[in-house]
Amino acid sequence: MSKRELIFDTETTGFDPMTGDRLIEIGLVEMVDKSLTGEHYHQYVNPERDVPEGAVKIHGITTDFLRDKPVFSDIMDDFLEYVGTDSVLVAHNAEFDMRFINWELENAGRPIIHPKRFIDTLAIARTKFPGAANSLDALCKRFGVSNTHRTLHGALLDAEILADVYIELLGGRQAGLDLAVDAGGAVVREKKARERRSFPVSDEERARHAEFVTKLNDPIWNA
Repeated sequence: MSKRELIFDTETTGFDPMTGDRLIEIGLVEMVDKSLTGEHYHQYVNPERDVPEGAVKIHGITTDFLRDKPVFSDIMDDFLEYVGTDSVLVAHNAEFDMRFINWELENAGRPIIHPKRFIDTLAIARTKFPGAANSLDALCKRFGVSNTHRTLHGALLDAEILADVYIELLGGRQAGLDLAVDAGGAVVREKKARERRSFPVSDEERARHAEFVTKLNDPIWNA
């Protein structure tokens, strides 16, 4: 059965929705069986408040730019339809993004997305590279993932970059391995069941083999 994962990122006005910060951008790219499908979801969101200058310096999204964008309740149904009910959501420092998304859903009177549906690539990276720098930029450098076009943070761009980093964190695109992450964030590698292949032997090959066997001196199977 195919496994659908949504690699995503958000941009916000700050660090904590409980103190008034809001979601302003969300970007998701679709991956099925560890391959990008080309499908994505992207939306800017009017936070109904000003975007602090410190946040603008990070992502470049201003209050004026967001003024005519829809509020979250207006895009909520489309977002939930895209996310579905069982797709895995993968983010770098997923707790941060999950907190903002679920706050918006709860504020709109909708059920939250269960935390077990989220995978945190930061947690995976910290397990694989303890004590090392594990920001998205640092992981791009470590794995040779190009992020030269990334001058500012942007949700969709970061999601696309993270998709490549996620694959590398799971060991790369290695043939014959089924790569996954368990509920504790540990990488699990299992052998894929390969289709049985047939290598028919021709009559000529059989005859040559029989001739070769007659020329052997004291073969071990006669011992």
